[in-house]
Amino acid sequence: MSLTRRTLVAAGALLASAGAAVAFPDRPVQIIVPWAAGGGTDTVVRIFAAGFEKELGVPVNVVNRVGGNGITGHSAIANAVPDGYTIGAASPEIAFYKALGTGDLTPASFDLFSRIALIPAGVTVKADAPYKTLADFLKAAKDNPKGTLMASGTGTGGSWHIAAGGLMKSAGLEADRLRWVPSQGGAPALQDVAAGGITAFTGSPIEAKSLMEAGKVRVLALMTSERQATFPDIPTTKEAGLDWVYENWFALVAPKGMAPDRREKLFESAKRAMAQAEVQNALKQRGIAPVWDAPGEFERYLGGFVDRGTAVLKELELAK
Repeated sequence: MSLTRRTLVAAGALLASAGAAVAFPDRPVQIIVPWAAGGGTDTVVRIFAAGFEKELGVPVNVVNRVGGNGITGHSAIANAVPDGYTIGAASPEIAFYKALGTGDLTPASFDLFSRIALIPAGVTVKADAPYKTLADFLKAAKDNPKGTLMASGTGTGGSWHIAAGGLMKSAGLEADRLRWVPSQGGAPALQDVAAGGITAFTGSPIEAKSLMEAGKVRVLALMTSERQATFPDIPTTKEAGLDWVYENWFALVAPKGMAPDRREKLFESAKRAMAQAEVQNALKQRGIAPVWDAPGEFERYLGGFVDRGTAVLKELELAK
């Protein structure tokens, strides 16, 4: 091949490469959700995906990969080809798999974009339960033998279990003062609370909203430092004098190793999607706080989050 011919071929390859970079994405992008359709993570991601699709100009498909307490889906995200066409939604479980001995995934296994939503934990009891306030509930937990009062909301060692353990510790009780009853999620746990089979649900009051409006359950407190606009009449743990705040978060993440130009395109498009009024309003109407972190903010947040959660898991004697 002549020099001129080689030069033309090389130039053509560079133009094709540049064209491919400019065209990205030129086919659908998928967001893997490690939890079942209809759940909290899935709801948040589908709202976000509608805005993200407008920004990218290609279809955005939400794919549920369920199993292993989130390990199946989170592993699928971490192990995906880092071409920008597969990203995912991570939940707090990635911070604790290693401590629980259930997997090797950690936040460092992912390219962390940003949190996209926060959902606070709370204490929800049956509507006619004798506990009118959080102080009443904590007094009953203290006065009765350990394990008399039961709580649920997730699997053993999950976010809402950590929320319950941290609440007990902040009240000067053993982290495992409440007997934890594993569940497949908030919905079945709340049904058990409403039926009187379980004392409390320590997950998000957002999940309890319909039962609360139906007069079947009552939310005693939110594990937050400030009252929430969606639940302005529900007091906080801070108001009760407790130094314990716990919020579940959902984050946009990707497999590590993506080309910088593609990452920037996805990151900026996601940032604009989260700023859309339709996305913000749809989340807020459900009592979900939308979030978009400044560069490095998510990583800094995770440091304290992992430390606090792992400390509770150790108190619960679940950390390996």
